Amino acid sequence: MEWPLVSVIIPNYNYARYLPQAIDSVLAQTYPRVEIVVVDDGSRDDSAAVLESYGSQIKAIRQQNQGVAAARNRGAQASTGEYLAFLDADDYWLPAKLERQMERFRREPELGMVYCSVEEFSEQGTVRFLRDGLEGQVAKELLLGQRMAFFGGGSGFVTPRALFDEVGGFDERLSTSADWELVYRLAARRKTGFVPDVLLKYRIHGSNMHANVGVMEREMMFSYGKAFAQATPEIQQLRRRCYGRLHMILAGSYFQAGKYAGFLRHALKSLWLTPGNAGRLLAYPVRLWRRLNLFEKVQASAGPLAERGRQK
Repeated sequence: MEWPLVSVIIPNYNYARYLPQAIDSVLAQTYPRVEIVVVDDGSRDDSAAVLESYGSQIKAIRQQNQGVAAARNRGAQASTGEYLAFLDADDYWLPAKLERQMERFRREPELGMVYCSVEEFSEQGTVRFLRDGLEGQVAKELLLGQRMAFFGGGSGFVTPRALFDEVGGFDERLSTSADWELVYRLAARRKTGFVPDVLLKYRIHGSNMHANVGVMEREMMFSYGKAFAQATPEIQQLRRRCYGRLHMILAGSYFQAGKYAGFLRHALKSLWLTPGNAGRLLAYPVRLWRRLNLFEKVQASAGPLAERGRQK
């Protein structure tokens, strides 16, 4: 039995410094049948020269800037594989990623998606590992957000082209939440598979789209609204819990960003919807007090040193 062709779509926007590592990681895959389509979404850096250096090893498409979702869809349309995988230009794969994921599809062709464990890293080293993924019917868990039913963003999963086309691809109205929203639609149609091996290296840096909390809020609220507009009666019964959990996650994101008005707004909404979240939310003011208290201590200890420095 011949292995099916997997088309790997790499959207790129001004990531010439990372792009070679992403492309090379696909070329190094142990899976035998891969095509690479890179969609340059209006880059203004040296991305064009990087793409030219790969010659016929890749298919390069250049377009005016339209956003990551549109770039992924354009790449999928230009590809020919029976399966689709996506890799953001600032991430990269370990060599066995596609092979391990496609082994799951060979054993269970009814799966709608297979994702893998992830190492998040920065210039300083590993940030964390994400290994405890769920599989099977995970659509409900994606909405509840209590357990990890998917991670790795757009770089972590493989899906059959037929299902990707059936659900309509990425929603081009979205940016930071486009991958989550597509994954939810895939999971709502079919079972999800998970490979526990760490096969994706997900880069954390200042340019990550998820750093913009305001955009994430708007897009996740839109995505939840879209999901519940088409949800089954079973999922509809969980609406209040799901939105309560979403507001708690957004409250935490605003807190981490130091935007405390946004934290308070979402914390109150979460408490109104799901009072059981009170314990977790009350922990945030304690953390804020500790953060401010530590800052004051640092300032106090630095004061005499700074004064001595001025006296020299």
